[in-house]
Amino acid sequence: MEALIAVLPGDGIGPEVARAGSAVLQAVADKFGHKFELVESAIGGDAIDQHNDPLPKDTIAKCRDSNAVLLGAVGGPKWSDPNAEVRPEQGLLRLRAELEVFANLRPIQIHPALVGASPLRPELLQNVDMIVVRELTGGIYFGEKTRDENSASDLCVYHTHEIERIVRVAANLAAQRKNRLCSVDKANVLETSRLWRAVTAQVVTEEFTEIDLEVLLVDAAAMHLLSRPADFDVIVTENMFGDILTDEASMLAGSLGMLPSASIGSGTRGLYEPIHGSAPDIAGRGIANPCGTIASAALLLRHSLGLDDEAIAIEDALAKLIENGARTADIATPNEKTLTTDEMTASLLQILN
Repeated sequence: MEALIAVLPGDGIGPEVARAGSAVLQAVADKFGHKFELVESAIGGDAIDQHNDPLPKDTIAKCRDSNAVLLGAVGGPKWSDPNAEVRPEQGLLRLRAELEVFANLRPIQIHPALVGASPLRPELLQNVDMIVVRELTGGIYFGEKTRDENSASDLCVYHTHEIERIVRVAANLAAQRKNRLCSVDKANVLETSRLWRAVTAQVVTEEFTEIDLEVLLVDAAAMHLLSRPADFDVIVTENMFGDILTDEASMLAGSLGMLPSASIGSGTRGLYEPIHGSAPDIAGRGIANPCGTIASAALLLRHSLGLDDEAIAIEDALAKLIENGARTADIATPNEKTLTTDEMTASLLQILN
């Protein structure tokens, strides 16, 4: 198969991990007889420096022309002034809106060899295997924003159709797994959450009668993610809650650097990125963990290109890599030898090939 893949390295460790993801995609193409054209474009702070725009028109055009988009990370202290009119994160939000990717999928699994990397007790991590489905293009991140000398506001808005479509994505995933869906909201306080709860119940009751629906307030969900994580299967929630909860859940896996994400819409084109940020404190040191980006490349193959065998090949190689003891600094115990980003990638490519 032939495919055009837009690669947006971005800022901080973004170029380092994006390079790893690109190398793995090219290796898969070579191994399975595909032709992938990888085209790089600027986003975030890098794009601000070059074009004074965190998402230049050329980047948008290349992403729209592509079959899928692989993203590194955006942001950093150089562009972190909250009063600045142009900021890196604006580019990422605009990209999600431009591509109409409203569903962010974040799978969380625990490799047995990394149980010691998590701050949780080992017995709590047994059988943890969940997917968080985060609504990505609505809510407080996209609402009207105002600020004057003495006050500021961020408007949180959700419409029925936005909730319906994200719940259908989550319920369909649950139907392919254990028929269990947990919806997270703050319906005791927020009107948007009351609408969320009502619409979710209606969609599940009318369209997914086999699904067992659990409803949790977001504060309770945060607690239960750490006290009974193995009880969750598919979680669906709104934009900001999903952002916070998935970063919390990354501690189950031991590091933000291990976890991938897929942002999809109604078509096949998606946006794929590790859930971590640009980590400017370690940028340029060659110690970033590429596993989250490599796992995101596997999701790209599965969801946008329909290449499930190729995705499984990457995921199996990642599992064997960890089983063999390969570690970057973020997942290593004090006595374990650590590999650089490039060494970790090269070790995986050896397994994959």
